Amino acid sequence: MKKLQIGVMGSAADLKYSEEALKFSRTLGRLIAESGNILIYGAEKEYTSLSTEASKEATKCGGITVGVVGGKEKRVYGEYSPTILIHSGLEIGGGREFSLVLSCDVIIAIAGGSGTLTEIAIAYQAGIPIIVVNKFGGWAESLSNQFLDERKRIKCISASSEREALEKAIEEGVKRYKNTECEGWL
Repeated sequence: MKKLQIGVMGSAADLKYSEEALKFSRTLGRLIAESGNILIYGAEKEYTSLSTEASKEATKCGGITVGVVGGKEKRVYGEYSPTILIHSGLEIGGGREFSLVLSCDVIIAIAGGSGTLTEIAIAYQAGIPIIVVNKFGGWAESLSNQFLDERKRIKCISASSEREALEKAIEEGVKRYKNTECEGWL
């Protein structure tokens, strides 16, 4: 049975997220690890982010994490390296987001600035389910239960707790693959 590749997207440290958002991210990372699924995130070189904190917690709990880094660097921020590091060869804000998002079966967005908005837009265009946390502000809260445009491809599904976000991500990820002809996936 295939494990879902769940992307966690969210604010970088320079957006000064709250302690509550940080705790949420860490708990979400732990829950993804406990669920047996894979956490995918944009591995940063210079600073932490809500995504990095989720990955760090998943790694501590024995989960599988995949960090997609810009360029060819092997160095990532923090003491916990991802289980797998993908070198996109592309810079942050210049293409790395495509490799990151298209590697996900579903994404969960927490708060977020322009980078998170870019990742949400890529998921929307690709038909990848989007779960948005409806607290902590940022693009995630702004897009809660919204479509990105009049095409109404997929709605950004709102969640308010860590467990609810993961449950909806699993539900939408499984639904996505049941609607395809990918035998043996789920």
